[in-house]
Amino acid sequence: MSRREEYEKKSEELLIPIVEEMGFELVDVEYVNEGGNYYLRAYVDKEGGITINDCEAVSRAFNEKLDEEDFIEGAYTMEISSPGLGRPLKKEKDYVRSMGKELEIHTYKPINKQKEFFGILKAYDKNTVTIETEDEEEITFQKKDLSLIRLAFDF
Repeated sequence: MSRREEYEKKSEELLIPIVEEMGFELVDVEYVNEGGNYYLRAYVDKEGGITINDCEAVSRAFNEKLDEEDFIEGAYTMEISSPGLGRPLKKEKDYVRSMGKELEIHTYKPINKQKEFFGILKAYDKNTVTIETEDEEEITFQKKDLSLIRLAFDF
C-alpha cells in the first residue's frame, strides 16, 4: 500500500464516525500533491446539499482527530468541502444513487471516433457500466477505459 493510499484509508476510518454522527455522507478522501504542496481533502454531502457551516463542523472535529493520531508525515493542508455537481462516480453507492439517471462518460481512447457519451445508467458491475443513449442504443464500457464518469447536468 502506498503512502497516499495509507493516508487516505486512515483518514476515511477517522472521518466516517464524525460525518455519520452529523448525519452526513463521506463521499471521498484524497491525499494529493499539487504544485509542491500536499492536500488532504475530504468531500462530504447530505440530502439537500452541504453548507459551509457543515464543512466547518466536520473540519473542526476531524482536525482534533488528526492532531491526536498524527499519522501524516510532513506539512499538508486539510480541506473539507462539497463534492460539487460534477463529482465522478467512484463507489458502489454512487452507482446505486445514479441508476436511471443521465451520465456523462469520457473514454481515454475514441470508440467509433467518439470520446464523450451521454446516456441513462442501465447497469453496472465491478468492471463495466452500461448506458442507454437517446437513440435507445445500449453501450457497455469497461471501467478501466473511462477517464471520467459522472452525472450529466444542464445549465
